[in-house]
Amino acid sequence: MTGQTAKIASPCECGTMAMRQVNQFMLHDELWWDSEFSCGSCGTYLCEHASPGAAPADVREALLAAHGPVKLRLISPVPSLVPALKVFREATAASLTRARELVEELSHDGVVGTLPVMEFLKARLQTRAVPVDIDR
Repeated sequence: MTGQTAKIASPCECGTMAMRQVNQFMLHDELWWDSEFSCGSCGTYLCEHASPGAAPADVREALLAAHGPVKLRLISPVPSLVPALKVFREATAASLTRARELVEELSHDGVVGTLPVMEFLKARLQTRAVPVDIDR
């Protein structure tokens, strides 16, 4: 299981600053994210979210700030990038236009994102015989 965690200072209802922990990981061949909130002053603890799917922007940004981005890239030429287009459409629910942009990025400089997302895409692309690797 590939995963990353970041902690974000967050205001609590009690008036103090608390901690929000966000996580992104692969579980049972799916990409998941979750968020937990805890306050050391008043003892509040909440599981704010836990489910499969794409993480919201604030979670992605916190993970990128904590761990830095990684790059998914082609490691050898392929006769057709149609399988990659299908993966991006299916795995990310991207529009056809956005999937084409991602394929273009993959075939040039690489697709940049969090490690869990790039591992998720790598597994799916390799299943379709698209030779990719991750630069950390």
